[in-house]
Amino acid sequence: MAKMSKSYRKFFATAAAAALVTTAAVPGVLADAKDYTDVPERYQDAVDFVLANGVKGKSSTYFGTSESIKRVDAAVFLANVLGLDTVGAPDAGFIDVPDRAKGAVNALKEFGITDGKTSKLFDSNSTITRGELAIWIERGFGLVGKTDTAFADVSGRYVDSVQALAANDVTQGVSSTSFGVNASAKRGDYAIFLFKAAMAIENGDLGLTLMHTNDTHAQVEKMAKKITAIKEVREVNPDALLLDAGDVFSGTLYFNKFEGEADLALMNYIGYDAMTFGNHEFDLGASAEGHKSLSEFVKNAEFPFVSANTDFSKDELFNGLEMGSTIGEEIDGKIFDGIIKEVDGQKVGIFGLTTEETTGISSPGKVEFSNYIEEAERMVAAFEAEGINKIIALTHLGYDDNVEYDNDLTLAEMVDGIDVIVGGHTHTPLSEPMLIEKEEPTLIVQTGSNSDNLGVLDVEFDYYGTVTAYAGELISTKEKAEDEGALEIIKPFKAEVDKLSAESIGVTAAVALEGKREIVRTQESNLGNLITDGMLYTAKKINPETVIALTNGGGIRESIDAGDITLGEVRTTMPFSNTLGIMKLKGSELLTALEHSVSIAPEANGAFLHVSGMKFSYDSSKPAGERVVKVEVQNTDGTFTELDENKYYYTATNTFTAKGGDNYTVFNDVYKDGRLSEPGNVDYQMFIDYLQQFETIEPTVEGRIVDVQQN
Repeated sequence: MAKMSKSYRKFFATAAAAALVTTAAVPGVLADAKDYTDVPERYQDAVDFVLANGVKGKSSTYFGTSESIKRVDAAVFLANVLGLDTVGAPDAGFIDVPDRAKGAVNALKEFGITDGKTSKLFDSNSTITRGELAIWIERGFGLVGKTDTAFADVSGRYVDSVQALAANDVTQGVSSTSFGVNASAKRGDYAIFLFKAAMAIENGDLGLTLMHTNDTHAQVEKMAKKITAIKEVREVNPDALLLDAGDVFSGTLYFNKFEGEADLALMNYIGYDAMTFGNHEFDLGASAEGHKSLSEFVKNAEFPFVSANTDFSKDELFNGLEMGSTIGEEIDGKIFDGIIKEVDGQKVGIFGLTTEETTGISSPGKVEFSNYIEEAERMVAAFEAEGINKIIALTHLGYDDNVEYDNDLTLAEMVDGIDVIVGGHTHTPLSEPMLIEKEEPTLIVQTGSNSDNLGVLDVEFDYYGTVTAYAGELISTKEKAEDEGALEIIKPFKAEVDKLSAESIGVTAAVALEGKREIVRTQESNLGNLITDGMLYTAKKINPETVIALTNGGGIRESIDAGDITLGEVRTTMPFSNTLGIMKLKGSELLTALEHSVSIAPEANGAFLHVSGMKFSYDSSKPAGERVVKVEVQNTDGTFTELDENKYYYTATNTFTAKGGDNYTVFNDVYKDGRLSEPGNVDYQMFIDYLQQFETIEPTVEGRIVDVQQN
C-alpha cells in the first residue's frame, strides 16, 4: 500500500474518535451492551462503542460476543467505525459481497485497507483471522509505533501491524508468546480492538514544551541569568526539553582561555537534553592539537549530540564518540545522527544538521559534511520507520542564510515530516515561531545570540504527529537575577579571565588608536581603518573574491592608548562580539549605502561607515542622497578603479549592519535576497589575529573618506 501522509491517515479515524464522545452522549437512545445477555462487563464499553457507530448485534438480546466474525461483517464494523463513505466509493468488483455490505467493502478497497482474496472474490463468508484484522485496523486507523513482542507466530506481512497494535495497547495477544495470527477473531474481541484503537487516537495528543538556545558564543557570565529563566520554566513544566542549536564556541575570553570548558560546566549544571554542532565548534581544527578541545567537550557532556550530516569517522580524536547509528537511545557524551526522547509516554525524534558552509568558514579538518536536504529526508524516514512521527530538527543552518548553502526556510519547504526546526547560525531573534504552512506544517524558532534570550515553544501534536496548536516567545534574560549555583561555577573561571584581560596581545601601538564617539561617528579614523583592514584580511581567507570591508562607527566604543595593547582594551573597544558577514553587493547598492553613511554628516551618526579596500569622497553641503562625489575600489596591485554600479563586489561587514542595522535598508534587501554569507567570525578576535602579524602598528588617516567641504 502506498504511504499515507499524516493528514490522509487522520481522515480515517476522525469519526471513530468522535464516536467516543457520542457513545456517552446518547445513553438509552441506541442499543446498550447491557441489553445483551452475552456481553460480560469487560466487553461492555467496547460493545457500546461499536453500537454507537451503527453496528448491530446478532439479535435484540444477543450480540454474539464469543462467535467468530465473518469477513463481510468485519468490513461493515470497520467502515461504520471509521465513518467511511459507503455510498460514493467506486465498485470494488467483488462478486461475492451481499448488497448489505457492498458499500462497506467498496470503501475499504478504495482506501487501501484490504484488497480482498482475489480481484473478484472478497471471501465474504469466511471467518476473519486475528492477523488479518490486525492489518485492517492498523491501516484503517493509521496506527503508528513499534514495540518489541515475543509472539512466536508473527512474521512476514503481519509484523508491522501487530507491533502497531501492541504499541497502542489495542491488544497484547492471546498469550505472552502468541498473538493468535491464524485464530478466528471473535465479535467481542473485534469490538475491543476497534474501541481501543479509537481510544489510542483520541488520547494520542501530545503537549510538548521546548526550551532552546543558540549561538551563545562563550557568553559565560550571561548564562547565570539565563539559567534562572530556565529554572522558572521548569517550575511550571518539569518535562520541558532543553536544546542547543550550536556555536557554543568562540566569542569571549572565556573561550580563548578555556575552549568550551566553562560553558560545558554550566550546560551540565542546568541539564541540557541535546545539542548540535555549529560551525564555530570547529574553529580550533587547524591548531596543533586539532579538535582535542571539541572531543573533550563531547566526552564530558552530560547530554548527547546530534548531527546527521556530519562525519567524524576520519578524525581519531572522536573514536568511540560517534555512535554511527541512524537513531540511538540517548547516551551522554556521544554523537548520533538522531536520538529518541520519551515525553509523557510518547516518543519524540530529534536529529541534527550542521551547515555545509563550515568547510569554508571554519577549520573542520578531517570532519566532513553532507547535503542537509538528503540527510533530513533520510532521518525523517528512519524515525517514521520506527513509528515516530513527532520530529524535531536541531539545526545550525541559519534561518534565511545564503541559499547557495543551506537554511531553515528551505529545509522546511523541501522536507516533509519535520514538525519543529530549532535553529541557529544567523542570530535571528524570532519573537514568535515562524509557521511554514503546508499539508504537514513546520514551525521554525531561533533566539538571536549571546544568551540574550531563552526561547520557549509550547506545541501540541495530534496522534499522527501533526502540529495542531502552538505558542512561542523569547524570554529576555537581561532583567533576570543571577542564579547562585551558576555564579559559584563561574567564579574560578572568571578569576582567570580577569587576569587574561590584563594581558598583552603582544602588539604595541606607536600612536593612540582613535575611537572617540565624536570621531568614529563623523569621519575616518586610524582605528576604523585598522578594524576594517583586519575584517578584510579575515574575509579574504574565507572568500578570496572579497575586495571591500565596512564597519559602522557605532560599533567602535573606545580608543586604545599608545603602547602595549591588552585584551581588555580590545574588548572595551569592541564589546558587542559582532560577527562577520560577507555580502554580494552590486555597485549601485554600495553607492546607496555610502549615501546613507554620510547622510547627516558632519553630525554624529552611528551608521557612519569606516572602509577598507576602497575610498570615497562626498560633499556634506549637498542634500542627503546626493552627496557622494566619487567612489574607487582598490585593485590587487594597490591601484584604484572607479566603482562600477553594474558590477558585483563581495563586501565584508558585521551582521548587525548587513541585516539592516542603523537603517541600512539596502543591506537588509540584499540579506533578504539571500546574498549574505555568515561565517560568523567575532570582531575583536579578527582584530587581534590581524594585529598579531606585527610587533608595532602605526596606522594613519589615509584619505579613505574625504568630505570635500572640509578640504
